[in-house]
Amino acid sequence: MNHHVHHFDMGLWLLFLAYIVSVTGSVVGLACTRCGAAAANERDRLRWLLMAAIAIGGVGIWLMHFIAMLGFAIPNSVVRYHLGWTVASAVLAISAVFGGLVTIGRTFDLRRLIAGGVITGLAVASMHYTGMWAMQIQGTISYDKFLVVLSFLIAIVAATAALWFTLALKSPVLRFAAGLVMGVAVVGMHYTGMAAVRVTVDRTAPVPGGPEAFSFLFPVFVIGLLALVVPITAVMLASDRGANATQSSSRPVASAAGKHR
Repeated sequence: MNHHVHHFDMGLWLLFLAYIVSVTGSVVGLACTRCGAAAANERDRLRWLLMAAIAIGGVGIWLMHFIAMLGFAIPNSVVRYHLGWTVASAVLAISAVFGGLVTIGRTFDLRRLIAGGVITGLAVASMHYTGMWAMQIQGTISYDKFLVVLSFLIAIVAATAALWFTLALKSPVLRFAAGLVMGVAVVGMHYTGMAAVRVTVDRTAPVPGGPEAFSFLFPVFVIGLLALVVPITAVMLASDRGANATQSSSRPVASAAGKHR
């Protein structure tokens, strides 16, 4: 029989936590993307973009999804997760975001930006539905096709906007706004996708095995936070080096002016 599902079973605070996690991963990842655009060589650029993909794909998208899923409940039915598909959804998110970031290139180019935005948006949406595929219940899950298409469009449009902010805007404040936009993309897409869910519970079906979201989420949350430490440190060191280089390049000019006098 068809069942109503709960999306905020633990309260609305989970929505805000999911958004904060998504914005944090996005801001760090977009800062790494910016550093990648300014990198001296291709190898350094790819290293920056890999860190960006881990931050955006692993934390901003994947971790956000499973935090939001803590609020998902089906009355009188258990919800379990297939570990293999859960891991596959993380790998998909990181690798697809990496592909999108590589595509946009170092400088603003509209065609590359649109292609990168489409790839990154598809990464957001594909991760969501792969993560949903990992979910196992006593019964079957189907989707409202219109809302599924809408969720893909939200992800693509907002991901493209966030990448445009990152490439085109110099101000750090406006680049932080790009992280807020990216967070809206991920969270908006997630809950649109969840609104598309239709659940049919079958009491005669076997109770699914596998872990609950809680059992694997805490270690993943810790790993996710540790994964952000490396790119945050790298971005801070890069900005320090940039500031020092600016200072050192201005010193000889000052000393030469003193000698001339």
